[in-house]
Amino acid sequence: MVKQLTATSEKSAVNRDVLPGVVLALLAALGFSLKAILVKLAYLSGADAVTLLALRMAFSAPFFIGVALWIRHQHAEPLNTHDRWLVLGLGLVGYYLSSALDFLGLQYISAGLERLILFLYPTLTVILSALIYKRRIGKKLIAAMALSYVGIALVFLHDAGVKEGGSIVLGATLVFLSTLSYSIYLVGAGHAIRRIGTVRFTAYAMIVASAACLLQFVVMRPLSALDLPRQVYELALAMAIFSTVLPVFLLSYAIKRIGAGSASLIGSIGPVSTIYLAYLFLHESVSLLQIAGSTLVLAGVLVISLNSRKT
Repeated sequence: MVKQLTATSEKSAVNRDVLPGVVLALLAALGFSLKAILVKLAYLSGADAVTLLALRMAFSAPFFIGVALWIRHQHAEPLNTHDRWLVLGLGLVGYYLSSALDFLGLQYISAGLERLILFLYPTLTVILSALIYKRRIGKKLIAAMALSYVGIALVFLHDAGVKEGGSIVLGATLVFLSTLSYSIYLVGAGHAIRRIGTVRFTAYAMIVASAACLLQFVVMRPLSALDLPRQVYELALAMAIFSTVLPVFLLSYAIKRIGAGSASLIGSIGPVSTIYLAYLFLHESVSLLQIAGSTLVLAGVLVISLNSRKT
């Protein structure tokens, strides 16, 4: 009887965590999806990639510094030399380089294509893990990855038909390299997070990325580049809060409640919402070819995510 009551109590506690976890994961996915829309709107208002990225991180940094100080106030053990190098390297690769390439790529391709290419990160993570840890990739995963890349090809053809010229190839390449950079970060971040802790590692890595973005601006742009319309600053602030700070921590807490696998599956709403938001706010066209391609990408990534969750 006592065991039954205990089991019931534990099950009830798990169920109480599920709904908030799902809501948090959904909000995180929508926040990340909104980023491409805000970037595109800022470009239309006269901003360039380097300046906009610097503004985004300048507005984000105080939040992450506050979290880092709060964690330090909790008497957390100081990082050793190995952990510091981990934070530095992964912060530069996973957040700075990935963001810089993504912002550059968004100058040339649609928000919908950008989000779908970024959504390929589970396929690249599988490939990188197989190469690094000598893991065999099963036929099911190979088929799922092929499905995803066929889907990207269809959306690419849609965009190429809408926007002529070679710029779409450059943009897609830059965003793909951004996805590869983020996948490298994910493969290495697991070890770092286990050692340092999710929130602490995220805050420190984002501070590193913010410093790199601001240094890049100082080196590459004059201060007069900050003479921008008020709308750009409003968009950069919105990007910092709703597409950077909040999604990062919402996703962390969602993973804590429902697990990384479930959070990843819920995150599949991201590309769909980006395509809809781009149609609504940027008037980007939506065709049957784009819908078909998006469906294939989502199907392939979902198969890979489900397999990873099962594993």
